[in-house]
Amino acid sequence: MQLHIVARGKIGRSPEAELVDRYLKRIQWPTRITELPDTGGRIPDISGTTRIVMLDELGENLPSKAIAERLGSWRDDGVREARFLIGAADGFDDAARAQADLLISFGRATWPHMMARAMLAEQLWRATSILANHPYHREG
Repeated sequence: MQLHIVARGKIGRSPEAELVDRYLKRIQWPTRITELPDTGGRIPDISGTTRIVMLDELGENLPSKAIAERLGSWRDDGVREARFLIGAADGFDDAARAQADLLISFGRATWPHMMARAMLAEQLWRATSILANHPYHREG
């Protein structure tokens, strides 16, 4: 299953970009990043076997193991892509949220979008590591 991050804004050369690259290179699953301008731009077409995950302040604050379990379940059900959407500064409206299969929040604090991208990349690496029974992950 491909892990596809679709994010508003250009990350450029930055410490956050280095973190994103570092974690995505560790993931053994296929990964992809699509960057869109802050407004407009064309979101890549979605196939019938894509699950949409939005990073949103109204989302669930899931532990890493729960994220891993969700990805593992989708993978085992034949889902070909899990698409993670990071919106612009104003986030997503209710209509967009209604189209998501899952809303995730990284807590109640406000995070810069580029930092959220790095945090997402780390959580995707951690989730795939959990599914591979990698000994690094610690519960608690």
